[in-house]
Amino acid sequence: MISISSNLNIMIKAAEKASKSIIRDFGEVEKLQVSKKGPNDFVTKTDKFVEKVLIEELSKTKKNYSFITEETGTINNLDKNNNWIIDPIDGTTNFLHGIPHFAISIALRKKQEIISGLIFDPIKNEMFYAEKNGGAYFNNQRIRVSKKRNLNECLFATGGKDQFHNKNLNIRKSGSAALDMAYVGTGRYDGYFQKNLNIWDIAAGIIIVNEAGGKVNDIDCFSNKPISIFAGSNSIYEKMLKNLNNF
Repeated sequence: MISISSNLNIMIKAAEKASKSIIRDFGEVEKLQVSKKGPNDFVTKTDKFVEKVLIEELSKTKKNYSFITEETGTINNLDKNNNWIIDPIDGTTNFLHGIPHFAISIALRKKQEIISGLIFDPIKNEMFYAEKNGGAYFNNQRIRVSKKRNLNECLFATGGKDQFHNKNLNIRKSGSAALDMAYVGTGRYDGYFQKNLNIWDIAAGIIIVNEAGGKVNDIDCFSNKPISIFAGSNSIYEKMLKNLNNF
């Protein structure tokens, strides 16, 4: 039996509860009311409702913890040293188009660092999670990053609108930064890179990759500026970076 902290246990229960509305609404995706949030950026009533459920569930036993969320922004409570970082649906565009590839992402930042992270894909029922110095797990099985060493055998993920081509890198765009990071942690992808992200897109993924034995560039967890991320296995990380000089 895997031993997990009370905080991670709360995260798991919150994600499982919130996922019920995602699964229900995904089945009726064409009927959803959609409001425009910005250029090429849509948010559904599901997104807002899931965030509300997550905040309520996480606050039940940790009443004083603060929040950083995609929809609401910063919620300062009494305890500002502990912050839940939430992305209710990472991969909203996939969701809206009926593509079953998106996830709930929850991380806990204590002072300067991420100490717990969870990424839950409700449609595939795949849960990835990690805690500082506790390892990374996929559906209760320990995970490690890929052991591949040759670039031509590797598969990399990226996202965003940048048209990036490199004959040495086999690249995919899935539309979910959180799942891209989770897939690096479990060895499905060998590396991942992307520009212009927010902390809630990648906070949980950072600790999952690190605890799975991978490498992530230094991220300012307090930054309000767009974040660039590079993540990969230790054996392939530097080779990936060498091929990203013009990225």
